Amino acid sequence: MAQVVADRRDVDFVLHEQLKVEQLSKHELFEDFNKKTIDLVVSEARNLAIKELLTCQKEADEQGCNFKSGTVTVPEVFHKVYALFREGEWIAMCDDPDWGGQGMPSVVALAANNYFNGANFPFMLHNILNHGAGKLVERFGTEKQKALFLKNMYTGIWGGSMLLTEPEAGSDVGALTTKAVKNGDGTYAITGNKIFISSGENDLVENIIHPVLARIEGAPEGTAGISLFLVPKIRVNDDSTLGEFNDVVCTGIEEKMGIHGSPTCSMALGGKGQCIGTLLGKENKGMSAMFVMMNEARLHVGMQGFSCASASYMNAVNYARTRVQGKHLQATDRNAPPVPIIQHPDIRRMLLTMKSYSEGMRSILFYIGLLEDKVKLSEDDSDRTRYQGLIDVLIPVAKGYVTDRAFEMCSHGVQVFGGYGFTKEYLQEQLLRDCKITQIYEGTNGIQAMDLLGRKLGLNKGKAFNDLLDEIRKIIDTAKGIGNLKSFALTLDKTVDKLEEVAQNIGKTAKSETIMTAFANATPFLDVTGDTIMAWMLLWRAVLATEKLDGNPKKKDIEFYEGQLKSAQFFMNTVLPVSRGKMDMILSNDSAVIDISEAAFGGK
Repeated sequence: MAQVVADRRDVDFVLHEQLKVEQLSKHELFEDFNKKTIDLVVSEARNLAIKELLTCQKEADEQGCNFKSGTVTVPEVFHKVYALFREGEWIAMCDDPDWGGQGMPSVVALAANNYFNGANFPFMLHNILNHGAGKLVERFGTEKQKALFLKNMYTGIWGGSMLLTEPEAGSDVGALTTKAVKNGDGTYAITGNKIFISSGENDLVENIIHPVLARIEGAPEGTAGISLFLVPKIRVNDDSTLGEFNDVVCTGIEEKMGIHGSPTCSMALGGKGQCIGTLLGKENKGMSAMFVMMNEARLHVGMQGFSCASASYMNAVNYARTRVQGKHLQATDRNAPPVPIIQHPDIRRMLLTMKSYSEGMRSILFYIGLLEDKVKLSEDDSDRTRYQGLIDVLIPVAKGYVTDRAFEMCSHGVQVFGGYGFTKEYLQEQLLRDCKITQIYEGTNGIQAMDLLGRKLGLNKGKAFNDLLDEIRKIIDTAKGIGNLKSFALTLDKTVDKLEEVAQNIGKTAKSETIMTAFANATPFLDVTGDTIMAWMLLWRAVLATEKLDGNPKKKDIEFYEGQLKSAQFFMNTVLPVSRGKMDMILSNDSAVIDISEAAFGGK
């Protein structure tokens, strides 16, 4: 059975019919990206994904990475793909061409990444970390640092990573112990140990540039005293040539559940006292620098999880169409032949669940990309603040909610295949294993829920969250005027009103003596917020589909548009009632989670 990465028809629908991204070409910054160019970019990404990345996904998973004497070798098949990726200039799609980028809109890059990550997410980790590290150099580096590092990173000659986590400082970054001591020449001597470092060491590139979080000697404790440093694996001379080894040593790689083609490294800095770094940004401002890039990183993680789910869904649909098993439930002839399993109700339930979530998640992620482009293009401060506020509220949903649902979709994808889904004969089990990490890294999903409740709900005195509700209500108002969508609109309208009540209640509770109870409900609050946003996207899609169906579309498009209506119907009638039940639970402020004694959990 041919493996599929993403539904091109749906990708085009979101880009051109829902978000109308070709309108971005009216602005000078994106004038080269008309519809024809955008379609060409997506087609080239799809071709590379299917012909190269996808074909080596299984082999790379089985071969994995190898560690020996401080050296890490990645799967051999990655070397050819990495050369093609570099040649196509895919690493820095949205960045300045002067530094090796393509200067394309963020939303178009997300469409390309949908294909890349669905085809081979472990391979993509090498490139995403490289780009993220380069972005820190671009944003906070001196002109000298940019000149020495940036183009080589964005073009993939050199790699990059992010050295943040330590054995005793994971989610609690402020507890880190890596130390920086200032040298007489303005550089810093770095010493410390880092763990869980994706692509911290690999043989794809000749040098790896590490942004490192460390505390300058004498700096305040906690996050207030953390600085960011640029630490290359091999020192770079002022003329851009490579110098001496910089005492950055990989001490081992993790044996993991998934993403076997991506090395997760333990790193020792300055074990011989010879690790030199330069300050990136200002002293004691390392965490604020990290938060600047966090939106990008967390959006990419959402895309990683979603892409696994999208691929799993497409594979499940194609398998269900061809796998013949069991008679039709309504067959009356005892000799009736078996039918494809897509005709069985429970399989259809799982497929429609996967379909509706896959479509809604794609719309959410691409929409955030469009907002990022609008931030770049906006000349009005109030508009720019509004767009950025929407992004900030949506990021914990894009990372937390999307990856939670994506893992569930990958589980459905295994289930549709039955026993075959549990074997390595098909990619379904690998997609499930690989997807799991997206719920954990770049801030666990519990932290995303705390971020939504503790920071984003009250952002701009609550205006950002209210702006989001206003956007949802605009679609509701439109749908109320469309006969076949009115009931969906009323259902979502009731849900939005209740979400607003829940937000006000939990926001107050989070500032009271019952703060612990409020944060015990942070994840359910993220869930119901995500459900509401998902329903908004599906209703928006249904509005557009209805308009298209009323306009006598081509025969090949009729089933696609009718499918949009069924996705919305399914979600409104089966998911939102459960969501409102969760909202009632949150409003009850039940304190069992907080009141139970530690001993009552047992386990001894």
